[in-house]
Amino acid sequence: MMEPITSSQQAIELENNYGAHNYHPLPVVLSRGEGVFMWDVEGKKYYDFLSSYSAVNQGHCHPRILQTLIDQAGTLTLTSRAFHNDVLGPFEKFLTEYFGFDKVLPMNTGAEGVETAIKIARKWGYEKKGIPENKGTIIVAKNNFHGRTTTVISFSNDETARKNFGPYTPGFITIPHDDIDALKEILNSSKNIIGYLVEPIQGEAGVYVPKEGYLKEVAATCKEHGVLFIADEIQTGIARTGKLLACDHENVKPDMLILGKAISGGFYPVSAVLADDHIMEVIQPGQHGSTFGGNPLGAKVAMTALNVVKDEKLAENADKLGKLFRERMQKLVDKSDLVKLVRGKGLLNAVVINDTEDSDTAWKLCLALKENGLLAKPTHGNIIRFAPPLVINEEQLHDCCDIIEKTISNFQK
Repeated sequence: MMEPITSSQQAIELENNYGAHNYHPLPVVLSRGEGVFMWDVEGKKYYDFLSSYSAVNQGHCHPRILQTLIDQAGTLTLTSRAFHNDVLGPFEKFLTEYFGFDKVLPMNTGAEGVETAIKIARKWGYEKKGIPENKGTIIVAKNNFHGRTTTVISFSNDETARKNFGPYTPGFITIPHDDIDALKEILNSSKNIIGYLVEPIQGEAGVYVPKEGYLKEVAATCKEHGVLFIADEIQTGIARTGKLLACDHENVKPDMLILGKAISGGFYPVSAVLADDHIMEVIQPGQHGSTFGGNPLGAKVAMTALNVVKDEKLAENADKLGKLFRERMQKLVDKSDLVKLVRGKGLLNAVVINDTEDSDTAWKLCLALKENGLLAKPTHGNIIRFAPPLVINEEQLHDCCDIIEKTISNFQK
């Protein structure tokens, strides 16, 4: 029988004693969530300003998604792809029509989605573009974050994620993010390029928003050179940035789209790679798969989660409240020596702390925010990412801005 948790300290000690130490969480033990709120073991209430890294855009425990989960869990949860089931086909039709692609390959986690896209792209490069086998190269952006599998960390420049996990997978070239000239130079000078894998907005790196027009130029440049534009919208997709996809801000359609996180509203791991027939048809039986990929439970949950996004106009809400949030934070930047910059799009935002990347100021600020009832997490030392569930309303957002302003005003390094 599971030991009952009676205090935060008890839960933290259990994790430290029995779990691998691969995360460094804030010292808060959460036991319940609803909408934009979470409660800890002792009953203290918090605003969630991380949204499980944008996995709960629809808010915690959304009742419609919950009911779908309950209904399907009592009917059929898993068949594996050894057999057909009566949910997968409708799910695939729903997803391709929702995002405007011919085909989808469903998986479970974001990292699996990225690995799947890389495999499909490579096979397309060899079989459709005629690149010699094992000679294909995929371009990636510096400071990217696409997961932590061996292949993905092979093209990461984050030494914490990379060190002592080699040997690394070859076949990647890194260029600066938001540098169209660097992309053009590589494409003009290098042979056997398969595609460009990029986050439209770099989330984990600190919410870096590229210059207006960058994605449109990326799409055009990739098309001109016959390479695939592969957009990782695992974090930026599903209404987070004020549009259904971040690519929609520039009206561009990637050749391959990778989705995860909020596609299932935080209830179940679901990810997907979408592409048109001329790309996806290179995958044949036995060449890729997953026991749980496309399972009936995840598929039903994802369809309801995506319907919630449209029905509740979450993209429109993210766009409106994101502008309000940046206006409030800019006023704080203008009058505070502690914060020097706010940036973002929709409700994916970051505040840059006026300190070095190796400082613990942002961490201490997040501890202070926690004490004042708001949960956020630093990234890259001196950056705090602010990404609440998209169901937040204007009154709640102003309340959160008040908490942030109060915390920063009272903060002592």
